[in-house]
Amino acid sequence: MDWTIIFQLIGVLGGLGLFLIGMKQMGEGLELAAGSKLRIMLQKITSNKFIAMLVGVMVTAVIQSSSATDAMVVGFVNAGLMDIYQSIGILFGSKIGTTVTSLILSFDIKAYVPIFAFVGALIITFAKKNNHKYYGQILAGFGILFMGMAMMSNNFGFLKDSDVFKNVVSTMSSPVLGLLIGMVFTGIIQSSSASVGILMALAGSGVVSIENCIYIIFGMNVGACVPVFLSAAGANRESKQVALSNFLTSLLAAVVTSVLVIVMSTTPFSVPTICESIPFLRGNPAAQISMVHIAFNVFRTIVFLPLSTPIIKLTKLILRDVDDEKEKMETVYLDTRILTTPPMAVLQVENECKRLGELARKNYNYAMQAFFEGDSKLFEKVEKNEKVIDFLTHEITRYIVKINGLDIVDDDRKTMGVMYSAIQDMERIGDHAENIVEHAKEMLANKVKFTDDAMKELHHLDELVSKLLDDGLTLFNAQSVDFDVAKTVIETESSLDSHVKIYKFNHINRMNSGVCSAENGTIYLDMLTILERVGDHANNVAFSIPRNKLGSIVKKG
Repeated sequence: MDWTIIFQLIGVLGGLGLFLIGMKQMGEGLELAAGSKLRIMLQKITSNKFIAMLVGVMVTAVIQSSSATDAMVVGFVNAGLMDIYQSIGILFGSKIGTTVTSLILSFDIKAYVPIFAFVGALIITFAKKNNHKYYGQILAGFGILFMGMAMMSNNFGFLKDSDVFKNVVSTMSSPVLGLLIGMVFTGIIQSSSASVGILMALAGSGVVSIENCIYIIFGMNVGACVPVFLSAAGANRESKQVALSNFLTSLLAAVVTSVLVIVMSTTPFSVPTICESIPFLRGNPAAQISMVHIAFNVFRTIVFLPLSTPIIKLTKLILRDVDDEKEKMETVYLDTRILTTPPMAVLQVENECKRLGELARKNYNYAMQAFFEGDSKLFEKVEKNEKVIDFLTHEITRYIVKINGLDIVDDDRKTMGVMYSAIQDMERIGDHAENIVEHAKEMLANKVKFTDDAMKELHHLDELVSKLLDDGLTLFNAQSVDFDVAKTVIETESSLDSHVKIYKFNHINRMNSGVCSAENGTIYLDMLTILERVGDHANNVAFSIPRNKLGSIVKKG
């Protein structure tokens, strides 16, 4: 038994472990440090697939994970935030963005990387703010990643003398086997950056050359589509179409590029010859692998992005659309896939809260219409909506708890606290809408009638409450303070409270004069209380904004 080989194998496994941990830590740190900037960037997506592609490049270059970007895209499509035509551009861009990792790995800075790990560890240990710790995580991850790669390269030497490995390497030059090896390997570890990095480590130790790796690199880019398929599992039909179109594009690109390479190999412009003719690539197989990886993804985008519409049509022929108009009690924006990217998950909570707020406002309007008109159809609509409101409140709460268990920036944690508070008020508005319907049913069953003055008063209060809800949701949805709107909310809420007191006094006079009965009086007074409370909850929702964003109104007020 040759213990040297065993120790070298252990060194390779240890290096691989460090490499994968470093890549994960660096990617997560970059993602968390980007925070809301990442969120804003993805919000700018338009139907222009070329702009979407550039956004995909920038986002993935920042977070260094095409798998994370692809998972976000599938989540957005599943949530209805974008369609397949918008998503395809981002997916093309993400493949280019992820090549930045291989470019970084191609530089020979092994002697300096322990400094990055040390400085990063110091920042993580002593920094008090999370935002600063994320920068330490980036540096530490970067250092550990390079140390792992160096460790692999230093211990791969024993493979040079292995006849079995030499036979395996010789098969790598076969286009079909090379593509298959690359697809399977990357499909297993689910990261093209990691698989290309390992290939670069092998090349750096002199075990493989660029001739052996070309088709494997192409296959690795196809295998990188596996995480998208996993993200689409359990999602809607359009999300599955996104995953399939991404795979078809990569597969077609791999086949076309392989044919081109085969044709070029018979000319003076073969890939190895081109690589050796470029000064900074000459004699550096690791850098050559990086360049082939980059060239493949750039070629893929240049050739196939303009053809994305026909590819999508082909996808829809293979995986046809299914008409399903049946309404379901479910969240629209919350998706567990997006929890892998906390800043985007925070955005999704905000969107679901906006939806809940609109539903609560709509239910209040239905309830008041039912009260004034005695429409039994509206009774049922309010009751059904109330069940959805309760369901959404529960699901949003659960999602917020999951987010709070993640590593998120302080501002996002404050936002989650604000959202949690807001949905409690929204849920109470829904409860009050149900109470209004109960009174409407009672009036209809017992043929209770109010005086014209009482009805005018209730209509006036309804107008004030409706304005409070409209302006309150405008402030909440913007999550920033518009001083004029905020001032209107405060004045309307004050006016509502004043008029409730006046109308209570008016009603007591009507009861004393015998104009209103005791039964009428009970319902009327309950309605005044309900409307006042809905106004209070609307006011709370209006100012459910993180304190740092409320500073402007405090100063101006």
